[in-house]
Amino acid sequence: MDRLSPTDRTELLALAPSSLRQADEHLIHQGDSERSEVYLLRSIPGRQPTACVKVTAYLETGAVAMLGIRVSGDVVGELATIRREPRSAMVTTCSQMWVHAIPAQVFKDFLDRHPAAWDALTRMIADRLGWANRRRTDFAQFPVPVRVANVLVEISSRHGLDRADGMRDLGVELTYEEIANLIGAKRDAVFKAFRCLKERRLVDTGHRRKIIIDLVGLANFR
Repeated sequence: MDRLSPTDRTELLALAPSSLRQADEHLIHQGDSERSEVYLLRSIPGRQPTACVKVTAYLETGAVAMLGIRVSGDVVGELATIRREPRSAMVTTCSQMWVHAIPAQVFKDFLDRHPAAWDALTRMIADRLGWANRRRTDFAQFPVPVRVANVLVEISSRHGLDRADGMRDLGVELTYEEIANLIGAKRDAVFKAFRCLKERRLVDTGHRRKIIIDLVGLANFR
């Protein structure tokens, strides 16, 4: 949304009415070829945490891979619309939010009317590909604690919120297991990595909330 002009944002929001969704709702089911909406995510004003969804995929082994997170202002489901193929992943809400379910053809017509919106969508998809490539590179060259530090810095830079005490909230609620899925590690290894980062006074943690105490130190952690 923040890559669009105010006029384009207003028109995009008007393409479909918003509906209130609760946490743990499935917006998209992997393999679905019947529904073809594109979903625009919006936070509820004054409400924390921000709108957030998890993108996961079920593997042939039965395991679940977490592919990424999307937050307020993002769209999900655009690839199936563009490629005209079944859904490649599951999208599940993490928090209460407003969602605009835009019919596929309506969304494509909007893009055709606004070349700048096509450009914004292309750059968004490129950013997501860059995220995936960085996770693969991290997996090949870094131990788990460094991979955890890298993904926390990147999530914080995209979605983090500055606190009055000078620290930075991650901006989204993630469990140890979800972070493990993001970086291709075991939950126990991620738990130990957080213990290491806490001992160095780089982060603080709760059940789901992750607080960055020293963003520069976390970015330089090796």
